[in-house]
Amino acid sequence: MDLLNTLVEKGLRRELPTREEALAVLATSDDELLEVVAAAGKVRRQWFGRRVKLNYLVNLKSGLCPEDCSYCSQRLGSKAEILKYTWLKPDEASQAAAAGVAGGAKRVCLVASGRGPTDRDVERVGKTIEAIKEQNEGVEVCACLGLLSDGQAERLREAGADAYNHNLNTSEATYGDITKTHTYADRVDTVQKAHAAGLSACSGLIAGMGESDEDLVDVVYALRELDSDSVPVNFLIPFEGTPLAKEWNLTPQRCLRILAMVRFVCPDVEVRIAGGREVHLRSMQPLALNIANSIFLGDYLTSEGQAGQADLDMIADAGFEVEGAGTTTLPKHRADALAAAGGCGSKASAGCGSEASAEGAGCGGHAEEAGGCGPCGGHAAPAAEEARVNEARTDLVAVRRRGAGTDLAPNA
Repeated sequence: MDLLNTLVEKGLRRELPTREEALAVLATSDDELLEVVAAAGKVRRQWFGRRVKLNYLVNLKSGLCPEDCSYCSQRLGSKAEILKYTWLKPDEASQAAAAGVAGGAKRVCLVASGRGPTDRDVERVGKTIEAIKEQNEGVEVCACLGLLSDGQAERLREAGADAYNHNLNTSEATYGDITKTHTYADRVDTVQKAHAAGLSACSGLIAGMGESDEDLVDVVYALRELDSDSVPVNFLIPFEGTPLAKEWNLTPQRCLRILAMVRFVCPDVEVRIAGGREVHLRSMQPLALNIANSIFLGDYLTSEGQAGQADLDMIADAGFEVEGAGTTTLPKHRADALAAAGGCGSKASAGCGSEASAEGAGCGGHAEEAGGCGPCGGHAAPAAEEARVNEARTDLVAVRRRGAGTDLAPNA
């Protein structure tokens, strides 16, 4: 296809595709799907080889969030039967993190529910970061605590954080359809604060709630403009007890097209398959590794992933390799730019671009639990695809009952 040849050439040059080209990727047919994956794979291998970076989530504070994000099982008024607990102690979080590191994770993502941290919360998380780094040499830590106030990003960096995650989730035009308690601009502001403080910026999206192709392209273009080092792509798990519980609008083929579009628009950044991959990609997860270069290992915030060993087996069986601690995740030009800014990746920090670091992405902005972007528009699925969606598959949703905050061992 001329389209795919053009996109590969642009990706190898780090050139931005046109909006029409990005939309055309989402409009390709199932018959063309393997060609799309192969083309995106060429761009992925140019910048990341066959390495897969592993990330591990530690849910520091679960449930009881005052925000009303429609996709989230922790939202205000949620009736989802999830674990609810207040802040883990630093040693508890460090013990949970160690399980992920033992499984091969290079980055530990510390997530807490809520609108945003208080200064006391920042101090608390700082002690947790210190405990994790003392017990897990070389590990990289990403914080995901919600909206940041002035000065908090700098304090997190001083405490040892390497990155900060806050997802945009969906397009600016439709953001108000999923959340009323804060704005799209609030989210952009937090990503910019993290970036300005020298933290590696991690920001992504959530797909699966009937959003239009235009919405998907809009948010991915916005993420490129924000210059995120890593872009987690979440796929909605419709939790019972949330407003979007009955929304099942994704197929494995649709997920692969979305991932490919993200790769073409953001060719040299870490593209991570985040929440919902087990539910929506299912047996096609190994094919997605040809596009994305990063995944979460084990469980998410409030839902269970597949067993950590199954993830490792999948990576090996698909002909990929787990990225080692001594390898720089980001391509040299991005790692150098980050280091020049004095951020994650500088020689003075065990950050995501340094050669001695555990590099990686971030945690997903409270959406990595397998959230979704809400009723963001009117995507009309092709007839053949429509026949496979909109059927509730609650049997695929496993609420998390193990790991940090429980008496059961983490899934790593």
